[in-house]
Amino acid sequence: MLFSKMFIPTLRETPADTEAVSHQLMLRGGYVRQLAAGLYIFLPLGWRVLNRIHAILKEEMAGIGAQEISMPVLHPAEIWQQTGRWDVIGDEMFRLKDRTGRDMCLGMTHEEIVTWLAAREIRSYRDLPQLWYQIQTKLRDEARPKSGVLRTREFIMKDSYSFDSSPDGLEKSYQLHAEAYHRIFRRCGLTFYQVESDPGMMGGATAHEFMAPSPAGEDEIALCERCGYAANVELARSLPRKNEAQNWLLEEVHTPEKRTVQEVSNFLKLEPAYFIKSILVISDDGPVLALVRGDQELHEKKLAAIIGNHRPAQKAEVKEILGVEAGFIGPIGHKIRIISDNCLKEGSYVGGANRPQYHIKGMQAGRDFSPEWYDIHIARAGDLCVSCGNELRIERVIEIGNIFKLGTKYSNPLKAFFLDENGQERPIIMGSYGIGPARIAAAAIEQNNDKDGIVWPSSIAPFEVEILPLNMKDAKTIEISGKLYDDLRGEGIEVLIDDRDERAGVKFKDADLIGIPSHIILGEKNLREGLVEIKVRRTKETVKVVIGEVVKTIKSRR
Repeated sequence: MLFSKMFIPTLRETPADTEAVSHQLMLRGGYVRQLAAGLYIFLPLGWRVLNRIHAILKEEMAGIGAQEISMPVLHPAEIWQQTGRWDVIGDEMFRLKDRTGRDMCLGMTHEEIVTWLAAREIRSYRDLPQLWYQIQTKLRDEARPKSGVLRTREFIMKDSYSFDSSPDGLEKSYQLHAEAYHRIFRRCGLTFYQVESDPGMMGGATAHEFMAPSPAGEDEIALCERCGYAANVELARSLPRKNEAQNWLLEEVHTPEKRTVQEVSNFLKLEPAYFIKSILVISDDGPVLALVRGDQELHEKKLAAIIGNHRPAQKAEVKEILGVEAGFIGPIGHKIRIISDNCLKEGSYVGGANRPQYHIKGMQAGRDFSPEWYDIHIARAGDLCVSCGNELRIERVIEIGNIFKLGTKYSNPLKAFFLDENGQERPIIMGSYGIGPARIAAAAIEQNNDKDGIVWPSSIAPFEVEILPLNMKDAKTIEISGKLYDDLRGEGIEVLIDDRDERAGVKFKDADLIGIPSHIILGEKNLREGLVEIKVRRTKETVKVVIGEVVKTIKSRR
C-alpha cells in the first residue's frame, strides 16, 4: 500500500479534551475520527487493525467449534419483555417505534435474540451442544462516553453463545471459551488477567472478566501475587488487617459535635479501624442497619445482593426510625435488621451511643449486638487475601472480554426447550461470551507506546513493515524500494511504503507515530554500499542489511 494513496491524516499536536493515551494516539496517528460523543469513524489504518483482530477472533472461535452467524441490530420489544430486561434496563437502551407503532430497540447485546432462534431450531438433545458467534455492532446510550473507543455508544462486539443439555456441558463450553480467550489476548500481544466478576444485568451464577492493566481503565481489580486470586473490586473478598486487642470496659464517652469517624477518631486519639460505621438504608422490605469497620467503605453492590434494592436513609428517616440524629448511630439496642461486615466479629470497638453527643467505647459483637454476618466492605490495597493471607494490591484495568454462565435465565422465559434421552422437556442451558475488538486495540496502545507514538504488537499492526525511501527523486531509491515492496508482499508480508516527497524527518515522525513494527530505511549513502537499514520500532535498534537479505531478515523476526 502506498502512503500517498492511503488516507492517513496524522496530527502533530495532541487534540484537546483527550486524556487516555490510546485516545490521543488513535487521533494523532490517523486511526479514528470522532463524529459525536461516543461515536467514532474508523479510518483505513484503524479498520485494518480491527480486521486483524477479527481474523484472530474467527480463527480461535473456529478452533473451539463455534459457527459464525449474524443477527439483526434492530430488535422487537416483545422478546426483551419476555425476559423482563425491557423494564430492568434503563436509559442505556436505545428505544424507538417503527412506522406501525411497534416498540423496538437497538441491540446492546443479543441473548434474547439468539435464545429466540434456539427455541425454534433446537428440538432434541441430539442437536446439542451448539456454539454460535457473531461479530456485530452494538449500541448503548452511554451516559458518559469518554476515553476514545474505550467507552462509546456504538461499538463492535464478538459475542458467542453456548447451548448445552447439562451443567457439565456448560462447564465444558465455558472452559473452552476461557482457554480460547487466553489464546486470543496472548496473540494480540496483551498483558491481562482473568478475574471473578459480577454477572450484573446479564444474570447467571458465575462470570469472569478479562482485564488489561492500564491507567486509562475504569475498573479496578484486587490481585494476590502469591496464590493468583483475582477479582473485580465489585465483588472482591478481602481480610482487613486485625486490630491489636484492647481491654476496654463498656462505657459511654462524651463526644461533643463529633459525628464522623474521622472527627471522633481525632478526638479520642484512636485509629479509624477501632470504630464501627453504622449506616441506615431503606430497602424494599424496610430499614436495614449496615455495619462496617471505620477504616472500610460499604460495598453497595454486595449489600444489594443480600437485601435487594435500597437507598440511603434521609436525615428525617434516621431520626424517625432509630430515634437519634445521624452521626451518633450505633448498633446496640435496635430491633431492625442489622447486617455487619465479617471483620467486626472479633475485637472491641467504638460506635454511636444512639443519643446525641455520645459514643460507646468497648462494644463487642455477640455480647452487645447480634447482627447477620456478611462480607460487605470494599477490598482495598493492603488488605489480606482470603485464600492465602498475602497482601492484596489494587490495579486499574480495561475490560476487554467477559464470560457468563447464564444457565436457564433466558431459555425458560423464551421457552427454549429440548427433549432429553427420556423424552422429557427441559430448558437449554446457556452461556454467553463477549470480546470488544476496539477495546483490544485501545488496550494494546495503552500497553505499547512511547513518547513518539504507538508501538503495535506485530499480530495486530495495520502493516508489518513500513518502507521509508528518503529520496523520492532518486531513481535507484525508487527502484529498490519498489522491488523490496513486491518481494515482501510476495511472502505474504503486509507492507506500507512511504512514497511521499517529504523530508526524512517528517517520514520518521509519522512512522514512529503510527507504530508499524519494522521500518526499512533507504538512504542514498547506504544504497551506494548495497545496504539498507532495518529499524525495530519497539526497541529502536537498527541494523544494516545487504539488500538481498532484507526479506529473509524480516521473515526471521516475525
